[in-house]
Order: sequence, then C-alpha cells, then structure tokens
Amino acid sequence: MLVCLLFAFNSVLSAQSYDLVLKGGHVIDPKNDIDEPMDVAIKDGKIAEVSADIAPGDAATVVDAEGLYVTPGLIDIHGHHYHGTEPDAYLSNSFTALPPDGFTFRAGVTTVVDVGGAGWRNFSHFKKQVIDRSKTRVLAFLNIIGSGMKGGVIEQNNNDMDPKMTGLVARRNPEVVGIKIAHYSGHEWKPYELTVEAAENGNVPVMVDFGSASPPLSLEKLLLDVLRPGDIYTHMYGGGGDNRQAVVDDAGQLREGMLEAQERGIIFDVGHGGGSFFYPVAIPAFEQGLKPNTISTDLHTGSMNDGMKNMLNVVSKMMDMGMSLPEVIRASTWKPAQVIQREELGHLSEGAVADVAVFGMREGAFSFLDSRENLKPGATRKLETELTIRDGEVVYDLNGLAASEWDE
Repeated sequence: MLVCLLFAFNSVLSAQSYDLVLKGGHVIDPKNDIDEPMDVAIKDGKIAEVSADIAPGDAATVVDAEGLYVTPGLIDIHGHHYHGTEPDAYLSNSFTALPPDGFTFRAGVTTVVDVGGAGWRNFSHFKKQVIDRSKTRVLAFLNIIGSGMKGGVIEQNNNDMDPKMTGLVARRNPEVVGIKIAHYSGHEWKPYELTVEAAENGNVPVMVDFGSASPPLSLEKLLLDVLRPGDIYTHMYGGGGDNRQAVVDDAGQLREGMLEAQERGIIFDVGHGGGSFFYPVAIPAFEQGLKPNTISTDLHTGSMNDGMKNMLNVVSKMMDMGMSLPEVIRASTWKPAQVIQREELGHLSEGAVADVAVFGMREGAFSFLDSRENLKPGATRKLETELTIRDGEVVYDLNGLAASEWDE
C-alpha cells in the first residue's frame, strides 16, 4: 500500500512539468515580436515555454494574469546603488545611494546598473558590499575617477583618471558593463577622451553625464566627434542654462546634430534623476523626433522623493508623452540589454533566465512632475506592478496573485 501511495505521489510530481505558469496575460516581449495574450511557463529559474495555451495542471503554481501585462523584468541602466555609511561621499559607499532590493522589485525591475559609484580602486568593495548581497541583479559602469563618484573636487581630479587600470578592472569583472564620466567642470575635452580610451580598453560602452562649463561645451561635438556608436548620452532631457547645453535651444528648437547622432548610434537615455528631466526640454525635443532609446531613473535618495519616484513612474511618464506601451517596454527591457551587451537578459525566450514582471494598467486622472516641479496633468493611464519574478522566484506580489488562499 505504501509503495502504491509513493508511486502515485511521484506520478503527480512528474505531471507538474512547470514550477509556475502565468495564465492569460498579455505578453509584450519585443525581442521575440510578441504582443498578444499568451501563457508563460517557468521551470528551474528559466523560461520553459511561451505559448497560447498551457494546461494549468502542468504547473505547481498557476497565476491568473488575465487583464494584466506580462513582460521581461525591467532593466534600469542608470541608478546609484553603492550604498554605505561613509560621510560626504555622495554616491560612492554613501547615504545618498540606495540598496537595490528595497526599490527595484516593487517597480518591476530585476536588473540595475550602478553608474559610476565605484572606480577601479573601490570596485571590489562595491562588489562585496552590494553586488554579492543583492537579490536584484546588479551591474556597474566604472567611474573614470579611480575612487568613484564621491562628489565635489574629487570628481575634478584629472590625475585619478587612469584608462589602463579602469579598462583592466572592467575586463576582469563581468559585472562591469561600461565606463562613466560625470560632473566634470571645465572646457577640457581630455577627461572625455580618457573615458573613451578606458572603454576601448575594457571593450564596453561609455556613459556621459555631461558636466558644466561657462560658456558651455558643444553638445554636438561630444555626440558626433568624441563619443562612438553605442556610447550613451544620459540625462537627455536635462541641461539648459549658462553651463550646459540642452538638446533644444532657448527657442525650443532641436539643436543641430541631435538626430544625426542618434542615427549614428549614440544611445539617448532618459536618466531622469532629481535635476535632469525638464518638460520645457523634453516635450519639444520629443515632438521633433528625439525619443529615448533607453528609459532609466538615476535613482538615489533625492530623485525618488522628487518628480522621478521610481522606474515604473518614469515609464508611465514616457507613455504620457506619446510612446506606445510596446515602445516603453522595449526601451526598458530588450534595448538596454543590447546597449550593455548582456543579450541574455531582457526577453522571454525559452531557456532565458526567468526575470518577469506583471503589470496592471490603472485608468484614471494622473499628473506627473518634472525635476523643477513643473506639473503635467491630463494623463489617463499609469502602470502598476502586480508581480515580479527574479530568477524564477516570486520576489514581489502586490495582491497575492501567486499565493495560496488562507484556509480558516
């Protein structure tokens, strides 16, 4: 009798081909050109099947996703996560940077890229303290400054810009996906050239947070002469004033070279932040054809409590500006995966890591703020995270879609 029961139990287990099935959701997977209702099955941390009808009995857990959107987990390629307790260190082992797990999954984000918090001198500490301790997949752009983004005069130290050592650390650590320069003040182009040299040494792209100079340096020169195809111009809707050119001039006209640079392969990234997204720049630039290639947050303690909020708020904001839902999902999944040369991410292909987000679309009256508290009312749709799956594990479940009902 016992042998029969064990056989029956083992038969039930073997019949459950999948660990989890997302049933009936509208799948948007730009890499695979899927934009329709489909079922998604997960087994052993991988995408096992995406098809029109997967039998519910084949899964240990079935999630009813009807009326919801199922996408790859979002990839935020501009955040600040080298958190720590060092005083006056800005975004490098500091209070201003954020531990990723508390701010990612609730926004449908499964991969973040810390951009410039660490340089080659302190990357190993960042890896031990954050990358190796996070459920969120954490990647990094090394700062061209060896000691990282510690703010102030430290970021002006040309003597700490070492393209050889920076490139060496990039090559030796697979978590490093790029080189970052930020906040440099002055008319010299040499720091940007050293950053490109480091990126060439590490075989990775550059991300530029364009610094300040009075009069400002030429944005057209940066994008057409200094950077290479595949390099990233972040804070694309920031700038303006006396110290940094915006992509539009004072009359709201798109500057010469902007669309040419994008056609050449320069990646325009939102990088919203606490002071780098302005509707007087974004709206005219967008209307004249300069749409983002990638959507990102520039997440830190300042931006999350300002107009940025979180990744999904920025995605919804770009929908309100005129991007379609498939466009914003592409710009926050498959496209950033390509940009950072991690094409195993950002899609729901069979065998891919099971990083998945499930969103509801809220209908109503919503407003958005830019980084100067300019209010843009009139939005009628906003995405909300229902469920996030990282490496096949449910890591965020707003309404218990994957949970078992309580039995009194």
